[in-house]
Amino acid sequence: MKEIKIVCVGKIKEKYFSDGIDYYLKIIRKKCPVSLLECADEPTPDKASPAEERKIRETEGERILQKINREDYVIALSINGKHYDTASWQKRMSLLAEKTADNLVFVIGGSLGLSESVLKRADEELSFSAMTFPHQMMRLILLEQLARSI
Repeated sequence: MKEIKIVCVGKIKEKYFSDGIDYYLKIIRKKCPVSLLECADEPTPDKASPAEERKIRETEGERILQKINREDYVIALSINGKHYDTASWQKRMSLLAEKTADNLVFVIGGSLGLSESVLKRADEELSFSAMTFPHQMMRLILLEQLARSI
């Protein structure tokens, strides 16, 4: 694997998330290159219709896909993705590091989730919980798990 890339929708607004993210990035960067690539999020109107929400996901999805190369191995964070315990996750990451010649890309969607086009592009889907978390918090959780597994 050349690099771990994390493609995210939106910016981090809270300093406590930024501090935690920076902390884990420093740990990971001691062992492998990692970068955060942010895409602009679309404003979601109150009481948005399902069609409006789908359009927002599609717009954000187009932005995400522009940050992904054809040869990247893509893992989309999705509530419907596969669950791992810590030991299994560490084994999975070791296997991906060995077998992935190009970048390993994790994708974190915006507040409405990921578009169908992003999920179709993904090589696999990963879930950390059946619960929903704010997308800013998911960056921190993902980085902590990456730091633990590398």
